[in-house]
Amino acid sequence: MGRVAPWARRHGWFLGVLGLGTALRIVTMLGYRPALWFPDSYSYVVTAMRPRPDLVRPAGYSMFLRLFEPLHDFGFVTLAQHVLGLLTGVMIYVAVARRRRPLWAACLASAPVLLDAYQVQLEHLLVSDSLFTFLIVAAVCVALRPLTWRTAVATGLLLAAATLTRTVALPLIAAFGILLLWYGPRAVGNGAGSAGGTGSASGSASGSGSASGRARRGRLPWRVTGVFLAAALVPVAAYGGWFWAAHHRVGIVGSNGVFLYARTMTFADCAVMKPPADLAVLCDDRPPARRPPSQDYVWDPDSPLVRLPGITFLRETDALAGRFAWLAIRSQPLDYVATTLDELARSFAWGRPVYPDPEVYAYYEFPEKTPDPPGRHPAIVGTMFAEQYQRGPIDTRVVEPFAGVMRAYQSVAFLPGVLLLPVLLFPPLAAAVRLARRSAASRGAGSRTAEAWRLAWVVPWAVAGLLLLIPAATTEFDYRYALPAAPLAFLAAALAIRPRSRR
Repeated sequence: MGRVAPWARRHGWFLGVLGLGTALRIVTMLGYRPALWFPDSYSYVVTAMRPRPDLVRPAGYSMFLRLFEPLHDFGFVTLAQHVLGLLTGVMIYVAVARRRRPLWAACLASAPVLLDAYQVQLEHLLVSDSLFTFLIVAAVCVALRPLTWRTAVATGLLLAAATLTRTVALPLIAAFGILLLWYGPRAVGNGAGSAGGTGSASGSASGSGSASGRARRGRLPWRVTGVFLAAALVPVAAYGGWFWAAHHRVGIVGSNGVFLYARTMTFADCAVMKPPADLAVLCDDRPPARRPPSQDYVWDPDSPLVRLPGITFLRETDALAGRFAWLAIRSQPLDYVATTLDELARSFAWGRPVYPDPEVYAYYEFPEKTPDPPGRHPAIVGTMFAEQYQRGPIDTRVVEPFAGVMRAYQSVAFLPGVLLLPVLLFPPLAAAVRLARRSAASRGAGSRTAEAWRLAWVVPWAVAGLLLLIPAATTEFDYRYALPAAPLAFLAAALAIRPRSRR
């Protein structure tokens, strides 16, 4: 007890936030039993019960569901997702604290993922985002540790798992490789990711300033980056082989062209594009201002793409949609950039405007009553598999007063998008101010260690920005797509603060 009490006092604020986050999740599980459903949930369950690569979504989350199938209760899935949410908050707090940033900053950085009502609600939905967020944050936290082949392998495997959970992580593998090459020389030999921020004694004794020592440190980032890329790409390639065996197509999904087509329909003008006859069937004569949200061009029966013969995600249909999309981007590059920035700006809106439509928006709110059963045929098929998984009905039971507590909490406790923008801007602005203030006299033998400390924010900041930008550029803005970026943005902001004194 003598050791526990000082530790608990030192981290008391975080323990309070963690306790409140745990209580919120317990109340959610008592109020909505066993889980909340989203349209994507049913296809995940189908893949879990009948393992086969899906054309729209990779099977990572479905295999996560499969782990809990012997328990025959989706409540265990939501319990696991809530635990992942709590662990994500713990990882962020530890990552900030071990780098000697103020503990109040570490506590604030962990608060969005622990206390945001929409984060708690998303963890109770049977969708991949909670697992994805945990994997991405874990990859970032491991990458911030001292650069070794072990951390490179762990980071690569975590990113591979994230890619097979949501394909938006695939570009992050290249981004991490570049960041490792850039950040590595600043971290190697300085212990930039360690708790103390100092190099090892053996490294100092071995004459790290020698030419051979510098050569070894120069080669290490290249070798470690190669190890990272192998660890990240081999599992993805293996999944691609399974996808080829099932569908005779290269890739890990078969819907990239379809979703990019839907994205470009926010601006595509066939009078400007002048498409050939085979692509002209995908045109929409309505002006862009009168067109529906992008998602309707994938799922709505009146979509020019959906009206084509066969299923929407046939190889030929996907290739046709991809050709149309790239023609639109080449023909109207400024319109594409403008609409991408417009979608990106939705991440920083005041409040939470209804988008893309009331039906989808409602799935992110704690409901007042048991949701209606699905009406679409794929969801009906998924319901049958879900009932086999549950071995009984899968209707969500809304239990008061617990459900009412979470509805009331959700109406006031969430991260406004308008606050996310200054959090993202703070690290580069703080770095610019410090760079401007740094004098020539401060550049000494220890400057590389200090530089590595100052640059620790770059990794989570870059990943947060990409997680916001990639959906805006390739599909559309969605509130659940923005949630994984918030914890990383706050982590970057906390790491941009000056370290505490060693004393």
